[in-house]
Amino acid sequence: MYFLIPLCLVLAAFMLWSENREQYVRSAVLKGLASLCFVVLGFLASSGTITAKLIVTGLIFGCVADVMLNLRWVFREKGQMIFLVGILVFLTGHVLYLAAVLPMCSSKLLCILAGVALTALLMMWILKRIEAKMAFKIFGVFYIGAIVILNCVAVGNLIAAPSAFTGIFAAGAALFLVSDIVLILNTFGPENRFSLRVTNIGLYYAGQLLIALSLLFI
Repeated sequence: MYFLIPLCLVLAAFMLWSENREQYVRSAVLKGLASLCFVVLGFLASSGTITAKLIVTGLIFGCVADVMLNLRWVFREKGQMIFLVGILVFLTGHVLYLAAVLPMCSSKLLCILAGVALTALLMMWILKRIEAKMAFKIFGVFYIGAIVILNCVAVGNLIAAPSAFTGIFAAGAALFLVSDIVLILNTFGPENRFSLRVTNIGLYYAGQLLIALSLLFI
């Protein structure tokens, strides 16, 4: 099943190449195939526990959201709505990841409070650097909040119970968070740069692949 890792990255690279050439239908298909790789990887690595099933379901939601975010360029007249729905689907995936790892957290309240505080600081920093409609800002607060809290819980689990699973999952969640920050800044910032798009996609797929691989160690 490890061949799915390079296959995912190659498909993602071709997706970026197509996207840069404004071949948006092809890029959406390639992105869906790339994301399907981490879903299949997670399914094959899954032990069948409740935790594993929640993470695999989160990977599936991520795959669906990936395609939706690219479809905003195919159906431009409904692009904003498609983008918002895609973010909502991604948010659902984050909630599923959180539901998977929260029960093993020994300091739930502390991790959640830390996540809320860090979200507030991070969003203040981000909002100074972007221009977006209020709906996008509101979605952004809940979306970033969910993944920051997920990261705090993942780090808390790693500190309290170091293991291959907690370490790999925490690394994947951290890469996911950084990729989302890059995505927001590049999408709503003063200048859209392809180099940042490459960074966003590279970090994103690395994060999702690590989350899928973590299932081998539950």
